[in-house]
Amino acid sequence: SIYYRLTPRQCIQTGMFGSDRYCLRQNEVNIGYLYNHLIPLHEWSGVAWQGGGIIIYGRNTIGENVVIAEGVVLGFPSREYMDRKVFPGTTIGADGVIRSGTILYADVVVGNHFSTGHNVMIREKTIIGDSVSVGTNTIIEGNTTIGNNVSLQSLVYIPTGVVIEDDVFIGPNAVLTNDPYPPHGGDNLKGPVIRKGASIGANATILPGVEIGEGALVAAGAVVTHNVPPWMLAIGSPARFRDLPEGARQ
Repeated sequence: SIYYRLTPRQCIQTGMFGSDRYCLRQNEVNIGYLYNHLIPLHEWSGVAWQGGGIIIYGRNTIGENVVIAEGVVLGFPSREYMDRKVFPGTTIGADGVIRSGTILYADVVVGNHFSTGHNVMIREKTIIGDSVSVGTNTIIEGNTTIGNNVSLQSLVYIPTGVVIEDDVFIGPNAVLTNDPYPPHGGDNLKGPVIRKGASIGANATILPGVEIGEGALVAAGAVVTHNVPPWMLAIGSPARFRDLPEGARQ
């Protein structure tokens, strides 16, 4: 369903994704949909491409030249905002691409050159730097910090409390965890820390609180139970440490 349609001051046809797109230039949107109540939307800035229905909650700020496809949700309220009509939404920097099915919660801040695949979910209080790509069906559970030039491939799972530094690659179906004794971790939840330039292969599992050192490589399918030293290879289940292969050195 299209809950509202934007009315831009300027529009052009692009044929992008097989349908027309509208060019918004510092246009303020004043109609939104939240729990069957019409509320004002206070901030829609810069230039965005809009192709069909999107749903906006809270106060959102969009940078210039951001592509937003059909079926995107911006500013979805976290529990603390469920009973409020005015609250912070999502902030997106310039030159981004937000593909259909993506849900960005309130208090999510992303930098320039950000892109998502389809059906991505990023929950509240997530801070993301510049030039970050988040693959299709990836979930980021919130309260997470991600640096610059990071690539998360499809179906990656990131729990709360994770820190991912600059220049990190995480392969498809990789799972990071934060509960040492599920489901009874309670206040002891502690997400992994992925240091600058580290790479994690497909289907790897990183246990709670584990630190992947700078430039380290986690092999596909590895189960990492202890901290990985910088510039080392972690391979196997449980993972053992070896020198990096020559082809893996930066």
